[in-house]
Amino acid sequence: MSHNHGHSANRNRLLIAMGIVATVLVVEVVGAWLSGSLSLLADAGHMLSDLTGLIVALLATIVAARPASDRQTFGYRRAEVFGALINGLILLVVAVGVTIGAIGRLVAGESEVQSIPMLIVAAIGLVANLGALLLLRPAAGHSINMRGAYLEVLGDLIGSVTVIVAAVVILATGFVQADAIASLLIAVFIVPRAYLLLRDVMRVLSEAAPADTDVAEIRDHIRKTPGVVAVHDVHVWAITSGAPVFTAHVVVEPSVFSSGKTGDLLDELSGCLSKHFDVEHSTFQLEPAEHAAHEDEFHA
Repeated sequence: MSHNHGHSANRNRLLIAMGIVATVLVVEVVGAWLSGSLSLLADAGHMLSDLTGLIVALLATIVAARPASDRQTFGYRRAEVFGALINGLILLVVAVGVTIGAIGRLVAGESEVQSIPMLIVAAIGLVANLGALLLLRPAAGHSINMRGAYLEVLGDLIGSVTVIVAAVVILATGFVQADAIASLLIAVFIVPRAYLLLRDVMRVLSEAAPADTDVAEIRDHIRKTPGVVAVHDVHVWAITSGAPVFTAHVVVEPSVFSSGKTGDLLDELSGCLSKHFDVEHSTFQLEPAEHAAHEDEFHA
């Protein structure tokens, strides 16, 4: 129930953020046309990509809420990861496009830029992006998909600040090249965010252990559990951000089997992982020492 409630809350956040971004996008396009500002147009292009990313994030959230089935035994939560992958690629495309446009403007020479309309529109964008950012922030730490949406709006906010600074510089000094320079800065801001997002996506898709998971520490906790002799074949990966999965073969003392305490040991092991390492889905294969030796011979 709480998982479905979380997806519902995320969808509501995304819908409101999409409305804010779409409105500011239209305002910035009109403002760029009136002022002749390339940086404002670049920020509008960035917001267009973010709006697309938010739509992808919304669709991924809806798909991820579908229940598990015999075919999709873990459900559809990895759809969030694919949504984040698309977001990251969109960010890279926008960064390249903005860079090409800004360099072209600098090489060809600046046309006249109306700094006052540019400043007003950028200020409106700043306020709206700040609101959307605060809206998405609570969910950004729990979902890679929502994190992608959050980072995109954060980039919009930074872009608005950059355009405001450029507008003030032009208004105060007449240095119109500040507009194209601001466009380049917007592109620079986009690249690290795209890299971080794509890095997290690749970590999940390659089934690497989550960055905040210490596999050696987990293995040590299991070894210290009464009745456990050794642990091997430990695997930790994630279905999506915040959903780690754990499996291991655990060698136990003969008394665990003879006394019928295997159920108690399984409860203790799964409880340990859930409490100390926030692993909700764990699978253990309990085995006697002779079976573990047989496995070693097999793998050899």
